[in-house]
Amino acid sequence: MVKEEIGTSVPEGVYQAGERLKGVIVKTPLAVNHNLSNLYEANISFKREDLQQVRSYKIRGAYNKMATMSSKELEKGVVCASAGNHAQGVAFACNKMKVKGTIFMPLPTPGQKLEQVKMFGGHYIDVVLYGDTFDEAKDAAMRFCQDHSRVFIHPFDDPAIIEGQATVALEILEQAVRPVDYLFVPVGGGGLAAGVCSVFKELSPETKIIGVEPSAAASMKKALEKGKPVLLEKISRFVDGAAVQKVGDLTFNSCRNVLYDMATVDEGLVCETILSLYNKDAIVVEPAGALSVAVLNKYKEEIQGKNVVCIISGSNNDITRMEEIKEKALLYAGLKHYFLVRFPQRPGALKTFVMDVLGPDDDITYFEYTQKNSKEKGIAVVGIALKQNNDFLPLIEKMKKYDFFVNYLNNDPSLMNLLI
Repeated sequence: MVKEEIGTSVPEGVYQAGERLKGVIVKTPLAVNHNLSNLYEANISFKREDLQQVRSYKIRGAYNKMATMSSKELEKGVVCASAGNHAQGVAFACNKMKVKGTIFMPLPTPGQKLEQVKMFGGHYIDVVLYGDTFDEAKDAAMRFCQDHSRVFIHPFDDPAIIEGQATVALEILEQAVRPVDYLFVPVGGGGLAAGVCSVFKELSPETKIIGVEPSAAASMKKALEKGKPVLLEKISRFVDGAAVQKVGDLTFNSCRNVLYDMATVDEGLVCETILSLYNKDAIVVEPAGALSVAVLNKYKEEIQGKNVVCIISGSNNDITRMEEIKEKALLYAGLKHYFLVRFPQRPGALKTFVMDVLGPDDDITYFEYTQKNSKEKGIAVVGIALKQNNDFLPLIEKMKKYDFFVNYLNNDPSLMNLLI
């Protein structure tokens, strides 16, 4: 669907961004997902931004922003801060445009994303690791800009960034064979959501746009509740591509009256979704890339029989995180449990526990025990995986019956952080 066919009510900058990005980005497919379509009795399609060269949509905004800068600004070099995907977009643009870039990233950034940034940027970029969160890295980057008179490439709160991300929406409307009833958009700082909203509110106002955030970093939801962007004192960094303490002023204003709803999802559900997409569809997504799919069950009644699009925002997932992802998924599903268990310090105690307490399908996945000769009984930390979650209560009953039970640990965040 070309510009003349869909009208000119969208800001001209979005169309200009589309022209600049030709030959730079991949026009990613809008592909039907048959597994979820059958599950939810709806027509569900994925906008596969995970298939971009940098494996996320962030290249759109980053390149568009740099392409609008003057040659004098570019000569000085650019600076950005990112948890990973924006950094890769900026690095790619620096290499392609032969521009020097300095990229600030939080210290806990997954190694895979760090290596990708260096690969895309080559000798045109320097990476500086600073702080524990994106916001801390951004503050350091802003200070660096002031000290060296360089332009900061904001990851979301910039008109040119938003216009670049908005080209995702133009592609969706061009590729969709039917009107889009529901559009699910992952939200971090809000750049993608703001761009999508700016296009759909003019060209497809009937579409219900639902933003999705991790429940432990729900900055847009809090902003909508308060009527303005607010700084969250504490967030979880697990969904690193959407772990932002404060959404942008521009992105908030673009989203506030257009979003149909703002939803949150638990990290455990995100992990379940990552594993499901991999096992059933051979699609590799990062935690932020799974948000738009993880939330579907909350809207299963609304979307039945409807045309639904989920934006898969990225696939930059570090393989070293998979054990943690599997663990969080099992905990969320109620299939993995940790206990303090009291063992008599005598031969055969463990055998009794295995034979008389555990069910036939239960499995010990973690065991830590230190024998202390001065005590009659010793305490062990035991992790148990269940075949189905309704085996949990019978397990507790048998542990108490045989006097093994001391404490259940899953509900204690401090102790669980030591175990996973």
